[in-house]
Amino acid sequence: MSITLSLQDWWSLFVHFTSLSLLAVGGAMTTAPDIYRTLVDEKQWLTPAQFSASIALGQAAPGPNVLFIALIGWTVGLNAGGGLAAGWPAVWLALWGVLVVMVGVILPSSTLTFVATQWAQRNRELRAIRAFKAGMAPIVIALLLATGWLLTSAHNDFAKDVPLWGLTALVTLLVWKTRVHLLLLLAAGAILGALGWV
Repeated sequence: MSITLSLQDWWSLFVHFTSLSLLAVGGAMTTAPDIYRTLVDEKQWLTPAQFSASIALGQAAPGPNVLFIALIGWTVGLNAGGGLAAGWPAVWLALWGVLVVMVGVILPSSTLTFVATQWAQRNRELRAIRAFKAGMAPIVIALLLATGWLLTSAHNDFAKDVPLWGLTALVTLLVWKTRVHLLLLLAAGAILGALGWV
């Protein structure tokens, strides 16, 4: 995929991730539906497959949850450079994309978190602080459910995707009822996917 981004487009990307940073209650993953809406549906800077691959790779890799944001920035930059076949200029644009989105998503939320945490620690016994913490839990759960729904929407042909849905149900039960390590389940899913079984 090849796209053309102007300086204004890069600024728009930065501002979008800056605003999302302040809405990332419960982690960066909760912003995935809005990132999809903007970068895939509206601007068409990413394909649905590139978006899903960025999330899958970011979540499978060891490290913080926010890695998928870096991969999204990388892919937008790579698309702006004409893909890997375009050589080093495309790689430099991909690195620029990582920098733009990561600074955009980390700077505002880190600053706000630092200031708010200092204030909340000093005032932790206030009823409003306790109510705020209790009220945020359902919002975070709803945002995570929206992200899960978005990621499964590509697999809406139940008859065709029976093995995938069966595996999803099995893994859900295993996570809920056992102490099987999640990395083992991820590895099993990767192997089944590589073999073409799901």
